[in-house]
Parts: sequence; C-alpha cells; structure tokens
Amino acid sequence: MTRVARAAGALATAASRRMETSHDWYRALSAEERSWVGLVSQAGIASFIAWLQVGEYGPADARAVFAAAPQALTRSITLRQTLDLVRTVVDVVEDEVSPLAEPGEEVVVREAVLVYSREIAFAAAQVYAGAAEARGAWDARLEALVVDAVLRGEADDFMQSRATALGWGSVTPVTVVAGTAPKQADASAIDLLRRTAAKYGAEALAAVQRDRLVLVLGGTTEPMVAAQGLAELFGEGPIVVGPTVPHLFGAGRSARAALGGLAAAAAWPAAPRPVTAADLVAERAVAGEQPARTTLIDTVYRPLLAHPTLLDTATTFLELGGTIEATARHLYVHTNTVRYRLGRICEVIGYDITVPREAFTVHLALAMGRLDAARRSRARDLPAAPPAEPTT
Repeated sequence: MTRVARAAGALATAASRRMETSHDWYRALSAEERSWVGLVSQAGIASFIAWLQVGEYGPADARAVFAAAPQALTRSITLRQTLDLVRTVVDVVEDEVSPLAEPGEEVVVREAVLVYSREIAFAAAQVYAGAAEARGAWDARLEALVVDAVLRGEADDFMQSRATALGWGSVTPVTVVAGTAPKQADASAIDLLRRTAAKYGAEALAAVQRDRLVLVLGGTTEPMVAAQGLAELFGEGPIVVGPTVPHLFGAGRSARAALGGLAAAAAWPAAPRPVTAADLVAERAVAGEQPARTTLIDTVYRPLLAHPTLLDTATTFLELGGTIEATARHLYVHTNTVRYRLGRICEVIGYDITVPREAFTVHLALAMGRLDAARRSRARDLPAAPPAEPTT
C-alpha cells in the first residue's frame, strides 16, 4: 500500500489530464472552477488511499471528499457531470493502481476501488440533494418575498434583484390570480401548481397567505385558460383573475384587482370559476374599492354623458325594468328607435343593457357617476378659505 500512497500526486495529475481530454464541459470551466474540481479529485484519491490503508474496508466518510470544494461547485457543474468526474477518477485509479500494488494485492486493490467508488457516488448524490434542498428553501423564501412585494405594489430595486434571482427579470406578460388556498398548502402543492402552469405555457410564482393562495402567472397571453387548468389545485370558493400587465413590476395593479374581486365575489354567487376581476367590477365598487368605482364612472357614465340622448334612454330603460315598449312611451319615440339607441349604447360603453347582469353594472355605474358629479359640484360651490392672517 506504501507504493500506492506515494503515487497519490501522480494519480491526481493523470485524472486531471483525462478530464481535460474526455469531457467538453470540463474544458469550458473557468480556471477557478477547474481548481475546485481538481481539489475534489485530489481529496478523493487521498481519502481512498487513507481508507485503503486501514485494511478493513468499512464504511467510508466519502462526504469529506466534497468538503474540499465550496458549495458553489454544485451550481457550476451538474450532478451528471460530477458522476463523470467520479467515473473518470475511478478509471484512472483502476488503470494506474494495479501496477503500483504489492505483488498479490492487485485484485484486492481493484475490488477496493470498486467499493470506494460506490461510496463516492452516494456521497455525490447526498451533496447535491442537500444543495437542492437548501436552494429550494432559499428560492421559496425569495418567491414569497416577491409575491408579497407584488401585493404591496413595491416595485423597487430589492424586488427587481429578487425577481431576477428567480429568473423573472424579463418574464412578460404577467397576470395575478387569487383564490382560496387548498387544505394541504405545502411545498409539494406549490410545486404541483408550477408544473401544471408549465403545461399551459406559463411560469408561476405562488404564495400562501393564511387561507389565501396568490398565484403570479407569467409568459402567457391566455391566463384564463391557465387558471381554468389550475382551478382544481385551489381550495373551494371563487378564483379571480386580475388584468394582464406588461411585466412583473406593474403586477401590483393586477394583484389589487384580483384581491378586490376575491373579497367581493360573495356578492355574485353564480359567478363562473374562475372569473375575471373585470367581470366583478360592480361588486368591487359596491364593496368600496375606489379603482373599481373610477373604472365604472370612466367607462360607463362619462361616455354616456357625452351622448345625452343615449344617457336619457339608458336611464329610462333601466328605471322602467328593461321594457322597450314602456321606454318608448315614456320618451315619446317609436320602439325601433329605442332598439337602435340600445344598440348604440352597447357600441359606446361595451355593455348590453338588455342582459340583466350587464344592466345591473350599468345601473350601478350611472348611480355612482351622478354621486361623483354631485360631489364635485359641491366642492366647486364651497367658498374659498380666507387667507391666513400674518403673524407678528
């Protein structure tokens, strides 16, 4: 065994040369990364020789081999490449060590190489499994921080760096989906969400906040399709899909709409699952969400205000219970005129007020628009505050 021990340096050099000639990925490494791989191969050979000299061939502490290199090595080379490294070192030792063995010990040394190589392979798997667990836990914390920043609307440099670390620096477009968390909202459930989202061509960030599951979908222009495919992975209750925004740093608007819709969804028991936040704009406005009220006023009341005849027709039609004949009599026009105006109203605001659900939304929007107009009028009529008296 003494001759084998003396040849440790030569074996390490031979292993490095074979790595250089056999593996393209090794040649592509930086000088520092190659030095790390060299440390591992040297430590493996030294550990094998120390283990061989004991003579009993008991369990080997092969994990110590990988302690020679920093944890960053697991991010530089893959597990498959590490196994290539182990196989190459074992081949070199197997080829070179037999001539160095004492007479009669060749077979024993060869068998020892095979036993120790198995220990090294298991050790490599343990190292990579530990690194994957640590990386997974760190990514989960980063993911939760990014989703929380989205919900808070904090599109700052910290969020950008964390999102970039998760590979979301350039993901577009982005849509936030909110719903009830499943009963078993553990790491495996989140992983299943990600894998299922990937089937629909979407990347996903997810966070569970008490009984609420918030999902950020990226890279898909059909978030409703993805949300329908993910619906069974949420808990019972409504699922609300926010508006699509160009990038993650504008996702706060989508998140606010989705969460506002989730809070207001109880007001529409027959809502589809999932439902868009836009379809819940009336319920969100009733619940006191100011952006929803502003949306109704800007998209319904003000456009009709610019068309007084259409506004008068919509108001009358809604107040008379949606009856064309009654509206025509009240306005002293023909029923066909009312039908024409109803069609024009739909063209102007995008709502068909002959449909009960859409009529409800428009009726609410008109009420809120009048309240807003009255408030603005009162504010204009208030006397200006007297100038402050100069102090002496």
